Amino acid sequence: MSVKKKPLVVVTRKLPDSVETRMRELFDARINLDDTPMTPEEILKAACTADILVPTVTDQIGAEVISHPDCRLRLIANFGNGVDNIDLAAAQSRGITVTNTPRVLTEDTADMTMALILAVPRRLIEGANILSEGRSWAGWSPTWMLGHRIGGKRLGILGMGRIGQAVARRARAFGLQIHYHNRRPVAPQIAEELSATYWESLDQMLARMDIISVNCPHTPATFHLLSARRLKLIRKEAYIVNTARGEVIDEETMIQLIESGDIRGAALDVFEHEPAVSPRLLRLAKTGRVTILPHMSSATIEGRVEMGEKVIINIRTFLDNHRPPDRVLPGIL
Repeated sequence: MSVKKKPLVVVTRKLPDSVETRMRELFDARINLDDTPMTPEEILKAACTADILVPTVTDQIGAEVISHPDCRLRLIANFGNGVDNIDLAAAQSRGITVTNTPRVLTEDTADMTMALILAVPRRLIEGANILSEGRSWAGWSPTWMLGHRIGGKRLGILGMGRIGQAVARRARAFGLQIHYHNRRPVAPQIAEELSATYWESLDQMLARMDIISVNCPHTPATFHLLSARRLKLIRKEAYIVNTARGEVIDEETMIQLIESGDIRGAALDVFEHEPAVSPRLLRLAKTGRVTILPHMSSATIEGRVEMGEKVIINIRTFLDNHRPPDRVLPGIL
């Protein structure tokens, strides 16, 4: 009796051991053991040999890969919620199914967003560095390392999807007033639960907030949504927090405004040109006016394992000739 050949699945980065083990059991899985990012040439080669590609959000799967005459991919099962790294239109025209891993990292990202909302006004990193770097500390003083209270402040959330709502629930518990801008208002019961004020005009919201949290996906429509013009509307006393995508903010203008004192500070987990981080941001971080993290808001063991499980479910459903539960189409985001 012939044995059915397993599909060839290429995984571009190292995943949790339990996920990789399960993939090896189910598929002919080629794993990236040393976690070195694949080059564009290696990704193209994988697309021309594999049935299924499992990229991550840092792997660019553009039209030059998808439309290559030798591309044999049937499914791109993205290990990540965002799919701005994949040319969805090219995939659809080529008949390649694309999936992602939504509804997994909401709570993890919201937790980190709340931590960053606290970090800059309360000068957490500055204080920690004084001790960890062995600097002189004379003890408690009533006027030393004073930050700013967040209770009673206005939080403006840009993007009121799952993560934005999870941030709002946490922020409300800290006494923040919830405001938001979205393509459309949330359901009335959610707005009532969060005591959330909807702003149809992003410009008007930005001009009135104390803290602005970016929680929308990166799409062509949201590239530089916080443009130079809009950044200049923000109050001098305000902070910007971004755990979404760096491309949503005109980073160069934001840096200029923080340097000049026209925006008080920022807390960033993502950057416009990552993994490159602007030297000017690094200098601002040393002064305490900016808190920066290396894209780790979703980095929990539990979350990564759940992402892997979603990838496997999407692959198996696809191979069973059913529509994967997390299929993504152009214009769906």
